[in-house]
Amino acid sequence: MHDDCHAKTAVVQAQLEAYNAHDLPGLLACYAEDARQYAWPGELLGSGHAEIGARMQARFQDPLLQARLLQRSVMGDLVIDHELITRSGPLGPEQVELVAVYELRDGRIRTALFRFGAQR
Repeated sequence: MHDDCHAKTAVVQAQLEAYNAHDLPGLLACYAEDARQYAWPGELLGSGHAEIGARMQARFQDPLLQARLLQRSVMGDLVIDHELITRSGPLGPEQVELVAVYELRDGRIRTALFRFGAQR
C-alpha cells in the first residue's frame, strides 16, 4: 500500500479499534475537534467532540457492540469502510451492515457519513 494511502487508513483503523474497545478518548483522538457525524443521506448526528462523545458513550453502553471490517477503499481524502456491526437487539444479538465514509483532513476524521443496510 502506498505510504499516503497507509497514513489515511491508519487513523480510520485506529478509530475502528477504539470503537471495538469502547475507548471513547481513543476514538475522539481520531476525529478533528470540529468533526461532524451524519446518517445517510445527511441527518446530522453530532458535531464536535462533546456531541460525538455523548453519542458514542451511549452506544458503548451496549456490551455486544462491535464492528468487523469487511472491505476498505480509499479515494483521495475519503476512506470507505464496509462493516458488519454486532449489537444488542430486542430479541438478543443482531447484526447489521454499515457503510461508513470518512473524509480526512490533516490526519484526522473531519466528517463521517453512515448508511445502515440490511439486518442479518
